[in-house]
Amino acid sequence: MTRENAQRTVLGDVEIIRVVEWRGPFAPARELVPTAGAETWRSNEDWLAPDHWDPADDLAVMALQTWVLRSAGRTILVDTGVGNGRERPGSPQFHHWQGDFLGHLERAGVRPEDVDVVVNTHLHADHVGWNTRPAEGAGSADSAGGSSGTGGSGGSGEEWVPTFPHAQYLVPAADDAHFGPDNAYGGGLRQDDRLVYEDSVAPLHRAGRTLLWDGVHRIDEHLTLESAPGHTPGSAVLRLASGGERAVFVGDLLHSPVQILDPAHNSCFCLDAAAASVSRRRILERAADERELVVPAHFGGSGTAEVRREGSGFRVRR
Repeated sequence: MTRENAQRTVLGDVEIIRVVEWRGPFAPARELVPTAGAETWRSNEDWLAPDHWDPADDLAVMALQTWVLRSAGRTILVDTGVGNGRERPGSPQFHHWQGDFLGHLERAGVRPEDVDVVVNTHLHADHVGWNTRPAEGAGSADSAGGSSGTGGSGGSGEEWVPTFPHAQYLVPAADDAHFGPDNAYGGGLRQDDRLVYEDSVAPLHRAGRTLLWDGVHRIDEHLTLESAPGHTPGSAVLRLASGGERAVFVGDLLHSPVQILDPAHNSCFCLDAAAASVSRRRILERAADERELVVPAHFGGSGTAEVRREGSGFRVRR
């Protein structure tokens, strides 16, 4: 595991700050992307290792990170990580996680009260955790090394409040319906889905801080959200276009670069494999044709990829 300082770049009139909380080997490569066989990894080892794959142990290397955008005079966060002290019994990597997310943001020049917009590309646990924090006096789950206390129970969620008190949280409506009580917390398939919704999403609704959207939502003259369903029902991408430069923040449409080589490769976390493959191909085709910089949620290395067409698939420009 390694920790990195914030990395900054500018595209057009938008400043992008990559804030990495954690990076390291995460899961067996062929469990993460089940249809990508051993030969796919081995034949691309020269550029997959060490940033995206640990060949010695056959583990996918991933990052837990947030992208901060300064656009049109506002500060925007793209996804908010795992959150500290959360009850996630179905996800051992995230169960009672303790990290320094707010410290990383502060060192990047971002205080919670400075954030104007939070984008949740979807509502999985590692994308919404720092949406909220324990209410004053409810426990210390928000401090590194702390314990969850009553606010970290993951139960009713009534002790959780928005971490970013002035922000509007942009939540995909389809995910809110799927993971919320209307669809019995993801159909009741995983206990964690209910816990995530109750401690990281429902408190935002109670505080009146959410905007549910579907299809296309324009944030400002540079940034537009678009639905890209499949990984989850409401999975979304965020497109950036400014001063002739382009990028697309794709959330969990991609977990590994091997999915760029063949968009039919889904991760083990995709809820609707067929829809995810269609969305992945559509977004990659546009990225290749319009020279959009692809910015996945969990890539190691530089955290980004330049995609080009190659045959019926794509390649990563190196």
